Amino acid sequence: MSIEVANESGVAVDESALVELAGLVLGRMGVNPLAELSILVIDEAAMAELHEQWMGEPGPTDVLAFPMDELRPNSGGREEDPSPDPALLGDVVLCPQVAAKQAADAGHGPQDELELLCTHGILHLLGYDHAEPEEHAEMFGLQDQLLEAWREARRKP
Repeated sequence: MSIEVANESGVAVDESALVELAGLVLGRMGVNPLAELSILVIDEAAMAELHEQWMGEPGPTDVLAFPMDELRPNSGGREEDPSPDPALLGDVVLCPQVAAKQAADAGHGPQDELELLCTHGILHLLGYDHAEPEEHAEMFGLQDQLLEAWREARRKP
């Protein structure tokens, strides 16, 4: 996997953890190992601009996902399509200032919130959504499983 992080937020984040997490998520989801993902970490003003431009909503948000190529989970391991071409998965855009506020409300650390949001954004890139109740249950259940796998992997020496 080619996973790049660009931190333009002015806030220190654990970029290597985000790369490792993204690698785990993409691997577990069966995405072609040659796929490329970009994670952009930006401040509230830049996020508010993107949020307004692309979603038509005012103010900053926590995460935005911009898919590039049409990839689906397990695309790299299905028998009917055993070796698809590698692809540019897309961009996940995170805002650590919004994440910090949400983390305080949720009772965990800002990095934990960024990791949750990164996972959420990647799932959106893979075509998951949460507009309908059944979609919500599937996406958030998968998100919880992936984050638990991440926490378990981090506990191992």
